[in-house]
Amino acid sequence: MLVREIVELLDARPLLVCDDYLMDADYEYAFATDLMSDALAMIQNSPEKFVLITGLANASTIRTAEMLDLSVIIVVRGKTMSEDDLILAEESGLNIIATDHSMYCTSGILYANGLKGINDQHSS
Repeated sequence: MLVREIVELLDARPLLVCDDYLMDADYEYAFATDLMSDALAMIQNSPEKFVLITGLANASTIRTAEMLDLSVIIVVRGKTMSEDDLILAEESGLNIIATDHSMYCTSGILYANGLKGINDQHSS
């Protein structure tokens, strides 16, 4: 699924776009969590194909995405990031999208429109 499709489906707004190519980047999987330790434990294969969905809008999320080599974070529940966190995300080359939807609705919308969950990756 292209990031521009994700933005449209979620009525989302970009908080930070470090790479204009992002809008045409294609992702296959999403992982939703507010526990960054879960992200570190679960996203082990093909991180370049994953978007991270979270309500944790702080440096911990940015550092986790950086360690996992992710490039897209979707922040839910209408949250935003501080200016310092956005600067850190920019330094890390991350792209941050925000939506007012809950994590549950965000995950459901994306799954219903073809973005797979992590369990789908393991069964492929």
